[in-house]
Amino acid sequence: MAEQTVKITAKDGVHARPATVLVQEAGKYEADVTLDYNGKSVNLKSIMGIMSLGIPSGAEVTFKAEGSDEDAALKAIIDVVKNQELGE
Repeated sequence: MAEQTVKITAKDGVHARPATVLVQEAGKYEADVTLDYNGKSVNLKSIMGIMSLGIPSGAEVTFKAEGSDEDAALKAIIDVVKNQELGE
């Protein structure tokens, strides 16, 4: 399993537009990808799951990937977070 924790720095937190981009990116991979926040874990391939977390600016979240392409999946997700200026 690969995992990485990031701090959300976007002033609006994780809202619908970046959540959609994350879901689309996660969907490109075979690995199971999850987003953990505040003791809850959701499938990163589920827009409703991500939105249910209500992730605000300043939150620390952990992305986890498990499967045959877990390293590539995690790297791509972290790249999306940085490119969408969601976090660091």
